[in-house]
Amino acid sequence: MSGTTYYTIEEHLLSMYEQTGRKMGLAAQNRTEYESWKKQVRATLTALAGINKMKTAPWQVQEVGREQGPGFTRQKLILQTEPGVWMPVYVLFPDDWQAGETRPCWIAPHGHGSGGKAGVAGKTELPGVAEGYQRYRGDYGVQLAKAGYIVFCPDARGSGERRELPDQGDEKEKVLASSCTELNNIAISLGQSLIGMWTWDLMRLLDYIESCSFCTPGMIGCCGLSGGGWQTLWLAALDDRVKCAVISGYFHGFKGTILRTNKCGCNFLPHLWEYVDVGDLGALIAPRPLLIESGAEDPLNGERGLEDVAEQLAITREAYRLFGEEDRLWHHVFPGGHRWDGAKLPEFAAKYLPFK
Repeated sequence: MSGTTYYTIEEHLLSMYEQTGRKMGLAAQNRTEYESWKKQVRATLTALAGINKMKTAPWQVQEVGREQGPGFTRQKLILQTEPGVWMPVYVLFPDDWQAGETRPCWIAPHGHGSGGKAGVAGKTELPGVAEGYQRYRGDYGVQLAKAGYIVFCPDARGSGERRELPDQGDEKEKVLASSCTELNNIAISLGQSLIGMWTWDLMRLLDYIESCSFCTPGMIGCCGLSGGGWQTLWLAALDDRVKCAVISGYFHGFKGTILRTNKCGCNFLPHLWEYVDVGDLGALIAPRPLLIESGAEDPLNGERGLEDVAEQLAITREAYRLFGEEDRLWHHVFPGGHRWDGAKLPEFAAKYLPFK
């Protein structure tokens, strides 16, 4: 209504952030201090996210489908990650892969608007998935498979075949929908979180990949766009088994961006902002290779755009400097908005996850 005065609390919240935010931010001056910081922050994040409350399930994996794709075979598995909790996963095997051969593997978590794992794994015949691809170009699982890697494309809780009511259905809007906010509201009320659940599921997927005879030992990467980048950031930050990581469209500070842009519940975790920022999460990955992609016109970068991204990168870069490995932190800025680019992925993958 014209002339209405609104009594909002946004400025109050920003002031609170300034007073309480990032109290466990990276401040290490040497590698010994860094390792101590890393241990403390990982323990804090594990507790905040409720990962320490997750329950281990008897290991069960079932193959439920297999089909030919353009240049690869698409196998479908379901894995039990907690008692009674099942995660569907597409595994992409390049056509030139032969039984008995080992290859490096990638985990490729999806973001929003891709139909879960479908868009990443090239299932564009599903309603809306092709449209989502045109918007986000998010078939990075297919790109990696065509480059010769074995790729695991999982459904995150609340997306794809893990959607909850009322998001289930075959209509385009429902295929592309997710149940993130509803699930996170429930999870945080139970002392857990959706990002904690996602990270736990990916850790269990790492367990499975390590058990596969076709995976070259110690050669597992993780890459994702947007919400998939958020998942990649958390998994790589908390689990050293991720040898290298690619984060696209998700490396911007909490204060400058999430208040105004990322409204999905999966972005939020009680007390997180009090302890760290995105750059600190990136610092936990050091000195392992990390490629960050940023669209120059991506609105999720926030009102300050790439300046916000640069601030977070500076935090992460300091951790790599402590190891003398600054060249392992790559930043690729491309012209465009919120989408996958992938221009540096072939070079990055060949250098840090090579075929032996």
